[in-house]
Amino acid sequence: MIKKQEIIVYSTPTCPFCVRAKDFLKKNKFQFKEINVAEDHEAAQFMIEKTQQMGVPVIQIGNEFVTGFDEIKLKILLGLK
Repeated sequence: MIKKQEIIVYSTPTCPFCVRAKDFLKKNKFQFKEINVAEDHEAAQFMIEKTQQMGVPVIQIGNEFVTGFDEIKLKILLGLK
């Protein structure tokens, strides 16, 4: 069993892959915090420093970061089959 970890989705309102990532988490019954990096510039800077990426979505699961909507990596990190 995977230990429950905080999930944060760094996204923007107009990003279609952000919508897909959030829908994936909702469908699999994971709660997450959403941060709109278009409005929260401090969070955007944190995301860029941690991932060296400016694109969204960036999904933080505990101390791990997934850039883009990488369903396979998300399933692995979340313990899904």
